[in-house]
Amino acid sequence: MQEIAAAQGEVQQYRRRLDGLLLYGGTFQTPVGQAFAALLAALQSGDAGLSLTAYGGWFQALAAAGTSWGNHLLRQIVYAENPFTAQAQRHSYSDLTPALIEAARHDLAQLQALYQLDGARVSGWVQAIARLPEPPVVWAIAPEAASPLPLPAAAPWAEAVAELAAHYRRHGAGVFAQYRAFSWRDGQLQGIAEPDPIRLDQLTAYDHPRQQLVQNTLALLKGYPALNVLLYGSRGAGKSSLVKALVNEYAPQGLRLVEVAKGDLQALPEIVGELRSRPQKFIIFVDDLSFEEDDDTFKSLKVVLEGSTTARPANVVVYATSNRRHLVREFFSDRPRPRDQDEVQSWDTMQEKLSFSDRFGLTLTFEPADQPTYLAIVRHLAQQAQIPLTDEELTARALQWATRHNGRSGRAARQFIDWLTAEIGLGNQPG
Repeated sequence: MQEIAAAQGEVQQYRRRLDGLLLYGGTFQTPVGQAFAALLAALQSGDAGLSLTAYGGWFQALAAAGTSWGNHLLRQIVYAENPFTAQAQRHSYSDLTPALIEAARHDLAQLQALYQLDGARVSGWVQAIARLPEPPVVWAIAPEAASPLPLPAAAPWAEAVAELAAHYRRHGAGVFAQYRAFSWRDGQLQGIAEPDPIRLDQLTAYDHPRQQLVQNTLALLKGYPALNVLLYGSRGAGKSSLVKALVNEYAPQGLRLVEVAKGDLQALPEIVGELRSRPQKFIIFVDDLSFEEDDDTFKSLKVVLEGSTTARPANVVVYATSNRRHLVREFFSDRPRPRDQDEVQSWDTMQEKLSFSDRFGLTLTFEPADQPTYLAIVRHLAQQAQIPLTDEELTARALQWATRHNGRSGRAARQFIDWLTAEIGLGNQPG
């Protein structure tokens, strides 16, 4: 009984640390954190069966997450969303409210004690309270990479509040620190766990528009005025891949991508409002943009491109791709004729639609790939994929592929190399 009481006393101390968190309580709103809180409650109750079940739940949550208890806590601190992390992103440390700093110090002290809690110790509590002859299996995993947080391994974390605030100011917090690409779904931003991994060095041809887009993106990252960009051209030219590659290239410098479907353009003002106060830089990406004659969704995009009574945020640009230069489909019947009396200013209406693309500060044109361009892309991709074919064999097969499939384009070149890579990997003879 004395051993059980001692275990319950220790558990109570850790539960008080958990319950006493002022800012970082959300750290435990994960499956692992909730399982841990449930385990402490079960152990404190002294119920043997409940304690065993709760320990199994915590063990399974850690195993499913594939992480250790300590590294899970560190990860949650990195991505925490609370008043301290929000203020630290927007203001220098000297401008933070003293009470907020003191609350952060308090929480860091509690979190450090919870971080240092050894799995074997928890297993020992379960053994004592459930009166087991042997302690339950302890979850263990190979050491993970060092934490990006500036929290000392041995010294008190409470003394590193200034360094932690600087980390949030530089890298952000919450989902914008966790993900580099997002989509707008069901009225909210959702992080994309595995975005397209395409890189700039995988792209070739179209050097001039690529250099201009990179320059504009670097201007955004460095705080200079950046333009909204329309990438116009034939299908399969790599317009979307170029935008995605930019984010993969410059994510460490704070670049993020938010993909918005055409059907969600009405939400653009709301999305921009959510992004304007963040330290990161954002590309709002609208792929395959075009509007029908009676489509009013372009009005929401117009507000973002030109601004309204609210100043346009300096950390947000719009990059859109389209196969249409003027974005709005035009018919000959749309052109006003002298006998049309429905609208006095019908020419003005038509010109407003056709000039919508002019509201983008920069229009980059991607011409259809001719044969030399197509073959240059094929050779570039084949070199990266280490395709063991002579140039003559590669050229002949590439031209044959273009004839039989989707014509000459960057997309067709990528599909051809992917097919060839699989063919060679499976041991089939090329040709």
